[in-house]
Amino acid sequence: MPVPTDPAAVLRTAGLRVTRPRLAVLEAVHARPHVDTDAVIEAVRADIGVVSHQAVYDVLRALTDAGLLRRIQPTGSVARYEARVGDNHHHVVCRSCGAVADVDCAVGEAPCLTASDDSGFVIDEAEVTYWGSCPACTSR
Repeated sequence: MPVPTDPAAVLRTAGLRVTRPRLAVLEAVHARPHVDTDAVIEAVRADIGVVSHQAVYDVLRALTDAGLLRRIQPTGSVARYEARVGDNHHHVVCRSCGAVADVDCAVGEAPCLTASDDSGFVIDEAEVTYWGSCPACTSR
């Protein structure tokens, strides 16, 4: 997903103060789909210099809480962040190398949001993870 043309406006629209760490984290996640926290920290430090781990964790939490990022954590994997929000897409994960890719709902408009028995819940998101081998690992 491309970096927003005006990341500061994106933060303001979400009701967040514009800070250098927030801008850097937002841009790092937009530039790297399914990025883990360590890679975000590395990208932010390359962009703005010294920043603590805790500051990046706090920014990731704030951006996720504001709906600007999505946190995913496939079983057995570290938490990852993505900028694709606002739709109900899923993920496919390689069992060998851990690569992650987006997968749209298979049929129509988010059919996975219609549970066979919702137990009275109002469902707004479904988390489906497909597991397998990525093309690079399959060809080895």
